Amino acid sequence: MAEQRITRYREFWPFYVAQHSRPGTRYLHFAGTSGAIALIVLAAVLPEPWLLLAAPVCGYLFAWFGHFFIEKNRPATFTYPVFSLIGDYHMYGLMWLGRMDAAVQQTAE
Repeated sequence: MAEQRITRYREFWPFYVAQHSRPGTRYLHFAGTSGAIALIVLAAVLPEPWLLLAAPVCGYLFAWFGHFFIEKNRPATFTYPVFSLIGDYHMYGLMWLGRMDAAVQQTAE
């Protein structure tokens, strides 16, 4: 029987958190997202349009490295691209607040 597709972000979030259980994966996501944000800001300030193209490359390069070599799983971006992007920024915010480790523990229980 085929796996049921997730259709709401509220259902996606626990799946997303489980896919980011290792701290190294989360730190690489944080670095990639920070780099992508910095490139977008630079593109607006300079203005250099090629920096906008570099932003997603930066973000995904770090994130996918974490998934393939640390977490050893398939990035959720491949199946749920929109929810995954929202999840990246959700996790980014929780990491800034120091609450992501608690979210991982809560999801693991």
